[in-house]
Amino acid sequence: MVLTFALVNKTAKKIPADALREVEITDMVAEGKCLVRHNNMVIFVTGVAPGDVVDLRVTKAKKNFLEAVPTRFHKYSELRVEPFCQHFGTCGGCKWQHIGYDTQLKYKQQQVEDTLQRIGKVALPEIPQILPSAERTYYRNKLEFTFSHNGWITNEQIQSGEEFDRRVLGFHTPARFDKIIDVEHCWLQPEPSNSIRLAIRDYTRDNDLPFNDLVKQTGFLRNLIIRTANTTGDLMVIVQCYYRHDALEPLLDYVYEKFPQITSLNYVINDKGNETFHDLEVTCYKGEPYIHEEMEGLRFCVGPKSFYQTNSEGAYNLYKLTRDFAQLTGNELVYDLYTGAGTIANFVARQAKHVVGVEYVVSAVKDAYLNSEINGIKNTEFYAGDMKDVLSAEFIAQHGRPDVVITDPPRAGMHPDVVARLLEMRAPRIVYVSCNPATQARDLELLDEAYKVTRVQPVDMFPHTHHVENVVALELK
Repeated sequence: MVLTFALVNKTAKKIPADALREVEITDMVAEGKCLVRHNNMVIFVTGVAPGDVVDLRVTKAKKNFLEAVPTRFHKYSELRVEPFCQHFGTCGGCKWQHIGYDTQLKYKQQQVEDTLQRIGKVALPEIPQILPSAERTYYRNKLEFTFSHNGWITNEQIQSGEEFDRRVLGFHTPARFDKIIDVEHCWLQPEPSNSIRLAIRDYTRDNDLPFNDLVKQTGFLRNLIIRTANTTGDLMVIVQCYYRHDALEPLLDYVYEKFPQITSLNYVINDKGNETFHDLEVTCYKGEPYIHEEMEGLRFCVGPKSFYQTNSEGAYNLYKLTRDFAQLTGNELVYDLYTGAGTIANFVARQAKHVVGVEYVVSAVKDAYLNSEINGIKNTEFYAGDMKDVLSAEFIAQHGRPDVVITDPPRAGMHPDVVARLLEMRAPRIVYVSCNPATQARDLELLDEAYKVTRVQPVDMFPHTHHVENVVALELK
């Protein structure tokens, strides 16, 4: 089959005139996509598994690759399993439910190894097998749901001919900021998460409260956040609204009365163009402004704005691994970069002489100090600001050259100025925790000027997704 294109204009994307037929999917690559090579052209395909034989429709054409979706399956892969969620394929999460967990781990391992070798181009030790997640369902401690007055209707619903209430509370459909799928049961967060969401949806429908118009950014109800603490049973609910409404307090009273296990009930008024509220006031309506997680006898306060690893049990394993890679003896000065609420900093403090944490979000730094205080930890200090600005030569001169640096940056990785500062201060050991092996590999290539990679350990924190954590230990050459 020859692939032909219609060129819309000189700069527009190429649009296919026909589809590829009976193509075998050969491999799984980064971001959960699968790979096909056809006529010397690389094609990335979504919604398939290695071993599937499919017809394809190209959706996007780039200079060096194409993107496509399946239109017909001629043969299903032996790697496939039956998805357990009724919303699989429509919802934007858990995109790997159609392949077995052992297969997922295999491809996550491959993703880490290939990425570090291809992008990092640094000498690597033998990489052990990925650490699996203890829980494969109901492992998340935080979910965010969006209200919409014009919810997504599936093909099955259309074909049924039934009428559906378009006022929904659920997740974004893939690649659509303006379409929300109504979720009946989500397998990511334990009860009472599903019950709370459905109760709020039904109450707001029954009382005709204005749902979110995501295009015009109007309406009253905007989104819902539920945080659960697996180790303590604490439960936080946050309702976000565009403006104050007479119906807000009755809604909150209804939720609190129906779910007495809620220990922190909050609301946010947000009329901004996005749903982030780090710069906004969060009002605690009932209960405490925090929930608590516990880890090795430590108690961590998690507020509405706090970052905490969304897989609590996985976070404990990740932090133990980080501490192990740091090889602390009790005499070390540790810098914990991108410290968040100081979870790692406080977790390793008992094995270190002193820990200095740096974090961009001011409220997170306040949480970090609070977490030290409630645990009686006196050998930590925290600073807020942009990492590339805070981590200056003056800062290092004031606090001392660290023996160990622990860095856990966001998906974008470390700013080049931060990497340059690490190369200048020459800490004997760096432990790099990453949720994105691609940007981690990029940074490792830069650090290769002075450091060698001594240990690597992939960790699965997010079953049924392509996401993978990776921890790397580096030592001065």
